[in-house]
Amino acid sequence: MKTVIHERLLPFLLLAGLLWGAARARAQGAPPAAQSSPPRAGENASAAPAVHTVSSRFSRVVVVRLKYDTDMLEGLKTAVAQEKITNAVILSGAGSLTSYHVHVVSNTTFPPTNAFIKGSGPYDLLTTTGYVIDGRVHAHIAFSDTQKTLGGHLEPGTKVFTFAVITLGVLEEGADLKRVDDYRWR
Repeated sequence: MKTVIHERLLPFLLLAGLLWGAARARAQGAPPAAQSSPPRAGENASAAPAVHTVSSRFSRVVVVRLKYDTDMLEGLKTAVAQEKITNAVILSGAGSLTSYHVHVVSNTTFPPTNAFIKGSGPYDLLTTTGYVIDGRVHAHIAFSDTQKTLGGHLEPGTKVFTFAVITLGVLEEGADLKRVDDYRWR
């Protein structure tokens, strides 16, 4: 009976010890063990860690509504500029489209190449995801018609039909996303 209780408590005790150690390290000013930062200028740019994390809270949430016939990418760029957003996470997006223009990766060797796809017709905008990185919009969309679902990296020429609503989680000042979409950092 005593062994069974100890076996059940052991994972909780280990977790408590790890959390206590992390809290102690944070209190002493040490960064958490799982967090790393990108190399500074002059350092080896190809020495990316296998896992890179950026921690931040949202300073605010911005909901963007784009009206009929607005170019979705240009509308997002305008909203980012108006709201003075430096770094953000695109949390969601929904609406409808009359046309799309996206690109997708078309190979599996470096450097990557892209295939550009365009179309027009009635489409539901299912989701919008991505980031705002130093004021630059890096957005992906998924959309569907009655036959298929498509998606890819948002390009100019994707036009809104009824509306599009995109939600941005704006990161606190100091969040550094500069390298998160740099394929050369590997």
